[in-house]
Amino acid sequence: MKSRLLLSACAIAAAALSGAAAETPSTQPVLTPASNLVVDGIPPIPQAIADEVNRYTEFRSAGLASWHPVKRQMLIRTRFADTVQIHEVTQPLGMRKQVTFFPDSVSDAYYPPMPAGGDANWFILAKDIGGSEFDQLFKYDLTSGDVTLLTDGKSRNSGPRFSKDGKKFVYTSTRRNRKDPDFYVASSDAPGDAKMVYQADAPGWFPAAWSPDGSLLLTGKFSSANESSLWIVNPATGEKTRLSPETEKPTRYSGGYFSADGKGVYLTTDAGSEFERLAYIDIATKEIAYLAPDAKWDVEDFTVSDDGKLLAYTTNEDGSAVLHLLDTATRKELPLPKLPPGQISTLSFHANSQDLGIVLNSAKAPSDVYSVDVKSGVLTRWTQSETAGLNTDNFPDPSLVRWKSFDGLQISGFLYKPDAAKFPGKRPVIINIHGGPESQFRPGFMGSYNYYFTKLGCAAIFPNVRGSSGYGKTFLTLDNAEKREDSVKDIGALLDWIKTQPDLDPDRVMVVGGSYGGYMTLAVSVHYADRIRCAIDVVGISNFVSFLERTEPYRQDLRRVEYGDERNPAMRKVLEQISPLNNVAKIRKPLMVVHGANDPRVPLFEAEQIVKAMKEKQTPVWMLVAKDEGHGFAKKSNFQFQFYATVAFVRKFLL
Repeated sequence: MKSRLLLSACAIAAAALSGAAAETPSTQPVLTPASNLVVDGIPPIPQAIADEVNRYTEFRSAGLASWHPVKRQMLIRTRFADTVQIHEVTQPLGMRKQVTFFPDSVSDAYYPPMPAGGDANWFILAKDIGGSEFDQLFKYDLTSGDVTLLTDGKSRNSGPRFSKDGKKFVYTSTRRNRKDPDFYVASSDAPGDAKMVYQADAPGWFPAAWSPDGSLLLTGKFSSANESSLWIVNPATGEKTRLSPETEKPTRYSGGYFSADGKGVYLTTDAGSEFERLAYIDIATKEIAYLAPDAKWDVEDFTVSDDGKLLAYTTNEDGSAVLHLLDTATRKELPLPKLPPGQISTLSFHANSQDLGIVLNSAKAPSDVYSVDVKSGVLTRWTQSETAGLNTDNFPDPSLVRWKSFDGLQISGFLYKPDAAKFPGKRPVIINIHGGPESQFRPGFMGSYNYYFTKLGCAAIFPNVRGSSGYGKTFLTLDNAEKREDSVKDIGALLDWIKTQPDLDPDRVMVVGGSYGGYMTLAVSVHYADRIRCAIDVVGISNFVSFLERTEPYRQDLRRVEYGDERNPAMRKVLEQISPLNNVAKIRKPLMVVHGANDPRVPLFEAEQIVKAMKEKQTPVWMLVAKDEGHGFAKKSNFQFQFYATVAFVRKFLL
């Protein structure tokens, strides 16, 4: 089971490229940036831009937050105003009743389990301030509407995980040293009175699940994208016991759930395989049985029904999600109804062990909540998000494309092309590079990006360069440390491939990326300046050394495993050599830089220093900073201005 990402790097980069507008005379009305936005080098943006493309900012989506523990209803996450809030849906396609009203988005909500015949009049929610990612936990009383802070208001907190009887919950907090996620347990009757039960020795610890009797915790330790382990923690004593075997080579063991009898744990692991397989480990004997031994793709998410009889999981098959259902007693796959094509996420069984909640999206439809009746096979839709009245049937479907890189390695990506009848001839190309780096572009609803396809006739390619997840653990390591720039060469090979395509224009190429993809964008601007028109860097890394020295303490050691340790003189030299900031003289094409002032992952300093260097060499550079955002723009009003600014940039420098 994968941990929630606060904001995917693909989404960050997609937000940077969500519109376009024509040059307009200075006499026409212009947009005035809000006081929370810092605009540097961006010319006045005509009001006509907003009028022309605003509908492409009005898409809505919905995510499943929590099933009600007794009733067949749920809490969802969706946005009706400026930020994502919690809403209550009491029946399929019923009214979305907004429950929370905060200036910042609510990242999640959790109902406590309840005994049969009981009711739930409260839930726990998690939210940060200004995109800081230092989530606090709150109790929301549905009867009174009171909201009570449960955590210290300063540290980074995650969770919670409730015991099966709902009487207690565990969560992590960095309040001790701002770095390590210690485990705290609180009673549901007194949720604000938490006691530390385990002191973490590294940033990567997390609680996964309680044992059925509530006496033990299944926990995990994430060491890197290639290595993680599972442990059993006794919250009464603080003692921990390793559950997953020790291995000579880095291996992933990810959890997970206890079996109904408490004798074993369901998990995923890439032990003995290139891919993560679904497995069961006997706690007493440590014997591992593989439940889907022949899988040729990663098992990426799974959940177990409340009665322990069913296990639902998804496989990542060349970027597309496929849902499976398993009988835990026979370990045989059970039939499921045919689902609409697209991505599947957020697997969650209702306490009735019959309704499996899922979130679906596709190229034609934004994310919405559905449920599958695992007994009857009936698929039920719970939400239907608006698409601003646009006919999404006109939005293009992606095609999977492949090319060979400099060393013969096959790289793949997804290509979106405009309607050839409407836009004949060679089309300008946007290359959008995902973040992570251990992430993967997954084809789904492209939101405002569709403006490029349907109105401007642009094509877009979303590559999964070496180092991306989803293609095996060897592929995942091919860009580590000294091999970092091999992934940049994968984009060079993509530029070669574009030249061979009769309907793509190699002379009109823009590269964009968010987070690590921002570094890739800058690196491509360094190495292939003569082959691109312009670039957009969103919350990107410009110097690996300054990034590693300034990223939040809870991230530093984990990032050093991926990028290399800047404290080692030899590695520091390599990082300095490959950092775009130290090669800025080679960047000769216009650059747009977007950042949030509160970014805990990639500090604002990374944007400031590359912009300063670009100005000194008098290469065109536009900069947009939001004072109330973090690792990407989450507030609708900020996203919209980013959309409009990008419009002018694309019109001026790409088209």
